[in-house]
Amino acid sequence: MAKLIDGRATAEKVYVDLRREIAELKDKGVTPGLAVVLVGDNPASRAYVRSKDKMCRELGLHSLKLELPASTTQGELLTRVEQLNRDASIHGILVQSPPPKHIDEAAIVRALDPRKDVDGFHPENVAKLVLEDANGFVPCTPLGVQRLLLESNVEISGAHVVVLGRSMIVGKPLALLLMQKNKLGDATVTVVHSRSRDLAQITRSADILVAAIGRAEFLKADHVREGAVVIDVGINRVEDAANTRGYRLVGDVAFDEVSKKASGERDHACARRRWTDDDCDADGEYGESGEANAVVIKMTKHE
Repeated sequence: MAKLIDGRATAEKVYVDLRREIAELKDKGVTPGLAVVLVGDNPASRAYVRSKDKMCRELGLHSLKLELPASTTQGELLTRVEQLNRDASIHGILVQSPPPKHIDEAAIVRALDPRKDVDGFHPENVAKLVLEDANGFVPCTPLGVQRLLLESNVEISGAHVVVLGRSMIVGKPLALLLMQKNKLGDATVTVVHSRSRDLAQITRSADILVAAIGRAEFLKADHVREGAVVIDVGINRVEDAANTRGYRLVGDVAFDEVSKKASGERDHACARRRWTDDDCDADGEYGESGEANAVVIKMTKHE
């Protein structure tokens, strides 16, 4: 029977550890500070920034939320970033993506102090991930996927992992993370994308399949073999006239048909788990953002 592993339960365990570590730092006179910078009024980005600010405060972090108008110039944003780089009360900086079209996002990322680049997008942190240097920052969603696999007692070492998606937010860093030569990696990793040939044939070979392509319910039952572990980190908005908001949130996996394939009997506890408005309450279509909680479906043969 399909088993759904709720990312929220794992997140709560992480929060317990964080609260303890934050308290220990405060006892030493250090309050960790996070600055989140939002340029423009993208509703999805605004929701994410609000969520991050709320969680920081709940955990006892110093939170600085900078909301800048869409008219902010490249130079003005770079000046703000440099000010945060020099601010001793700020230990981490997030510049919410995507910025307005006139902003060169890559230049903003390069301007960040890599020691404060908690998104892990600065070239120095990317290089450290490639070199397996643990002193760098790693993007949060790949780390979350790895943590969920470990908490679910899924064997990573020696497994064939297929990652559907090649973004710098999820696909590429996740591949690098899971192929590292350590007890949390040692997987054989294949990255596929929209131009891959024989896609279903490749995904059916996976022991662990991660969907991060940013396309609503793209992964179907014929992409998955029995016995595989499927992780869905996508979040997409689809129109739904029956919903009071006029839409519903779904992942990159066609949940109903993929979960049915796992067993001749439907696991209703799994079927009830869906993206909710608590996961993201903003308008706008999300895809491959890596911001959402991961949904894990463990596929087991029907006995």
